[in-house]
Amino acid sequence: FAPGERIAIWAPNCPEWMLLQHGVSLAGMVLVTVNPALRARELRYVLDQSRAAGIFFADAYRGFDMADAVASLRDGLPELREAIPLSDWDTFAASGDLSTSDHSAADHGPAALPPVRPGDPAQIQYTSGTTGFPKGAILHHRGVVNASRFVAIGSGVRDGGIWVNAMPMFHIGGGTLTELGTIAQRGTYVLLPGFDAGLVLELIETYRGTMILAVPTMLLAMLDHPDLASRDLSSLQTVMSGAAVVPDALVRRATETFGCKFTIVFGQTELHGVISQTQMDDSADDQSETIGRPLPQVEVKIADPVTGQTMPVGQVGEICARGYQTMLGYFGMPEETAAALDGDGWLRTGDLAAMDGRGYLTITGRLKDMIIRGGENIYPREIEDVLFAHPAVAQAAVVGLADEKWGERVAAVIMPADPANPPSPEALRDYCREWLASFKAPAEWFFVAEYPMTASGKIQKFRLQHDIAAGTITPAGP
Repeated sequence: FAPGERIAIWAPNCPEWMLLQHGVSLAGMVLVTVNPALRARELRYVLDQSRAAGIFFADAYRGFDMADAVASLRDGLPELREAIPLSDWDTFAASGDLSTSDHSAADHGPAALPPVRPGDPAQIQYTSGTTGFPKGAILHHRGVVNASRFVAIGSGVRDGGIWVNAMPMFHIGGGTLTELGTIAQRGTYVLLPGFDAGLVLELIETYRGTMILAVPTMLLAMLDHPDLASRDLSSLQTVMSGAAVVPDALVRRATETFGCKFTIVFGQTELHGVISQTQMDDSADDQSETIGRPLPQVEVKIADPVTGQTMPVGQVGEICARGYQTMLGYFGMPEETAAALDGDGWLRTGDLAAMDGRGYLTITGRLKDMIIRGGENIYPREIEDVLFAHPAVAQAAVVGLADEKWGERVAAVIMPADPANPPSPEALRDYCREWLASFKAPAEWFFVAEYPMTASGKIQKFRLQHDIAAGTITPAGP
């Protein structure tokens, strides 16, 4: 392959994934990370849209024949020259030509690596798909290295720390934030092939892990696992979480159970992962109610979503960020890039928040999630926070449903703490009305055993809305 070409990897977590990532980066190429759960049609889109010159792939994943899927796509992708199974990794590595390109008799030393600048593209990562439309964010070397390093430092990862990771490598939280953050601190990286709550607990004990990143659903699984009481987790110093709402009750339970510190991060792929983080010595209120302050070397403003003007302190607006952490753009999508990045370098996140006088950010919801009921703007995050505090609710997702009279009506999709004994919709509605204006209380209630999730742990609300409209998820009670 030549510098600048795109090289895809379609595989679950494995050591070869890491070796390929660093090899591609040092050689001035661009890694295209692909979710191993994708099927052939979705893979075709990524390979075609990124114009990948090669793909490395696992033979199978969760019973799906990945090798067969790649073979079936080759003829329809003329730019895809090479398809290399990771089962042949040793053969591939041994085939490399270590001599210089001119093969002169006087110069048969190791081949020189090309110059790679900090602002050069390093990876293309496709957005998680909470809106159903994947876009390839072009990330650069300066961003992936420094954002990971700043987050590790902010999490208290000491020189030689041990990070146990079950986050997927294809996602910004796995293959960049956790791995590069560990390496920046000269640490040990304990890599799981995938998330298994019992295995995470076992490996923290076995390798004396000091750090983990776990989205709320992972944390709940670890805290509820039957092996928890028998594991020695005294080495664990910090739990990092994010990607979804992290309730106050979960923060307190995790810190008390594990006897460790906690940090919450906020960001998105387009910003190389994280732009704000709570510090481990923050007060309990700041730790549970905010997403901390911006990382070093990045500007953050709360802007009017229409005019782009900075909002006064304490008022809600869209989070915008500018600095080294912004992506270069969406690959091959100039219109989408222009919509996300303005002429002054500000990237619009689509997230709504307020900033206090100290610089602490408090998330209020997603711009696209906002529900407009009878002219009133309703932010689902506010309602979800109230529901999270109910003892019978494990998780909650609030969405807007089309309504002829009100424009939209508020609906809550609940994961009960005890599926065999869920709370009644009437009790939950009365509970919400104790803490919220009556027009914010959900009009419809749905109970589910699990949510459709992105690989980063975000609930795909558009799929909940689709399933409700299709009747796949039915209302609980009248």
